[in-house]
Amino acid sequence: MKSWKTTSSGIVLIAGGLARGYFAYKTGTINEESVTTSATAVLTGLGLIFAKDSNVTGNGTKPQ
Repeated sequence: MKSWKTTSSGIVLIAGGLARGYFAYKTGTINEESVTTSATAVLTGLGLIFAKDSNVTGNGTKPQ
């Protein structure tokens, strides 16, 4: 978690993807489109959690 902006966007995407999958399961409408959409949202959210904002300086390592 390098920046609150990308981390919060990632958490929202993951929550949305999980909610999409849950509602598709509850209504019995699981199909290729719902699974692909849910998986894409979750994976994109994970990518954002591990990303760094462009206006954050440094590479996250401590100077020696």
